[in-house]
Amino acid sequence: MSDSLHNALSAAVIRILRPLVAVLLRHGMAYGTFAELARKVYVDEAFDQMAGSGKRPSISGVSALTGLTRKEAKRLREQEGLDDEASSQRYNRAVRVISGWTINRDYLDTDGRPRILPMEGDEASFAALVREYSGDIPPVAMLKVLEASGTVAVRQEGVELLARAYVPVATPLEKVNILGHDVAELIATIGHNLQAEENNLHFQRKVFNVLVHPDAIEPFKELSNQRSQELLEEYHRFLSEHEIDVDDDVEPRYVAVGIYYSDYRPRSEES
Repeated sequence: MSDSLHNALSAAVIRILRPLVAVLLRHGMAYGTFAELARKVYVDEAFDQMAGSGKRPSISGVSALTGLTRKEAKRLREQEGLDDEASSQRYNRAVRVISGWTINRDYLDTDGRPRILPMEGDEASFAALVREYSGDIPPVAMLKVLEASGTVAVRQEGVELLARAYVPVATPLEKVNILGHDVAELIATIGHNLQAEENNLHFQRKVFNVLVHPDAIEPFKELSNQRSQELLEEYHRFLSEHEIDVDDDVEPRYVAVGIYYSDYRPRSEES
């Protein structure tokens, strides 16, 4: 690796780690725990990369690739990974329920707005919505998740949708789960583009301006929230129309497009 590339990678790692370490410190994760997780990921990723290149993965090869000892590489490879699958499923299914509520005509009024849904009923009810979009999560359990996040409210006439996007405001474990999934997807997209051919690049863009008047911040946040939500709902509508049927002999693919807003400034740019 050339010195210039090493320096560029080092600078990029520091930029990535600053906001991540800030989150870890706020939630009480000590450096030792982070370092152990980093070593584990190095070993697992080295095994995957060796297998993907056609080479037979081995402890010796991984040790040479990562700089860890053979003993350490073997220990980490045999160590079970951590994954909060239950939290991940709740988040994904909550997103599907809200998305279905905002695009499926069965759950919209004549003006195209999400209806207030009766809790029970075979058609156009909250229970029917949850059964259609959340798999095996019971309607009452999904209602509690959405209530806790402030996404829905129970009225006398039924369940009302308060927000057209699910953000688990009152469920910190699921917010951390978003950190793991969404940041990983963005980094994976950038990593793909670093080595992909020109005709196989994934879309990854942002717009920014360093001379914005402070009075324009709130209006722009409102504008970007509204337009971004409309675009995401359009994407969701397309993806929903192209889901495979359970009887199709087709391997399903995972696709995601993410949009984020930031007024965060890296420390080196702060005055």
